Amino acid sequence: MLYLCLSIYNSLQKPISDEELALLAYVAFFVFTIVVVFVIFFLTFQKRKNQLLIDKLKQQQKFEEELSEAQQEIQEETLKHVGRELHDNVGQLLSFATMQMNAAGKVVSDDVKPKVNNASEALKESLSEVRALSKSLNSDVIFNLGFDASVKNEIDRLNKSGFIEANLIIKGEKLNFENKKDEIILFRILQEFISNTIKYANAENLSVTINYGKEFLKIKLEDDGIGFDMTEAEQGSGMTNMKKRAELINTGFQLNSQPESGTILNLKYPYRTD
Repeated sequence: MLYLCLSIYNSLQKPISDEELALLAYVAFFVFTIVVVFVIFFLTFQKRKNQLLIDKLKQQQKFEEELSEAQQEIQEETLKHVGRELHDNVGQLLSFATMQMNAAGKVVSDDVKPKVNNASEALKESLSEVRALSKSLNSDVIFNLGFDASVKNEIDRLNKSGFIEANLIIKGEKLNFENKKDEIILFRILQEFISNTIKYANAENLSVTINYGKEFLKIKLEDDGIGFDMTEAEQGSGMTNMKKRAELINTGFQLNSQPESGTILNLKYPYRTD
């Protein structure tokens, strides 16, 4: 046993030959090369996999944006058609009925005239409401009126309806929209909020503030209605439409509400020139 240990010790003390060194170096280089190739292959595979996932997400996002834009265009065309029909057909019928009622008021007896005059006034108010509504639906009219005038028309229409007391505040130096489609989208968000307020909030007052800043257009809409619990509220079509429209134009969207505390919507639109 002692002899075997001495033999192993002596072999370890024996100098390694050049051939053995070369073989060890070759084996080490081969193993190192295999490891490097494996690492490079693994990293390339992971990079390619991640790129494919990123491309897939970008394609999905682009598809959703194009779908939202297509839906927006379809909605605008539908609203434009309804607005034209209201103005051209319903408006003309109401105008004709008003003229007929005015003519009748001249020939009826004195005891009937008050009723005829009341009917005539009702027809005039209906005609005014139809014209204001047609303006708010037709995007071509909104383009011609401008954003502020269109919002004012909407506020005036609300006040005439008697459903709610609305007011409009405009601050800052007015800036024109370089991208006119954004103007329409912002206006539709306002309309959606107002519509939800009328339908569900049981509010008495509504305020709209438009603040033109140097970099952002800030819009605040606030009602004093019953509000709702945002953690339990369903994401209905109204809220979804507003969010989607805001995303289309990279607009900050912040909706806050609490039961019995009303609802507030803040929009932060970055001016775009593209």
